[in-house]
Amino acid sequence: MAQPARTGREGRRRHPADGLVRRAGRWRFDWEWTYTRDAWLDQMRTHGILTHLPSGQVAEVLAEVGAAIDARGGSFTAPYGTVAVTAVRGVDA
Repeated sequence: MAQPARTGREGRRRHPADGLVRRAGRWRFDWEWTYTRDAWLDQMRTHGILTHLPSGQVAEVLAEVGAAIDARGGSFTAPYGTVAVTAVRGVDA
């Protein structure tokens, strides 16, 4: 037998976690890290498509990126943002 359509709040299904969070917080920390040429090239070996390229192509990419970093003085500073989210568990009364 078909059920009548529900609207509004009565139509929302309850999730098992409903009512478990009483208080939440969120913080953002902006920071920077300065990479030397060698430190950045070491990281690049583990990034995305470089992990799938033949070693000759990886060497070519790393040489070009290394030259670009050298042209900027041998290092660069990268900006980052870290977000922390917290919650306190508790059941609504």
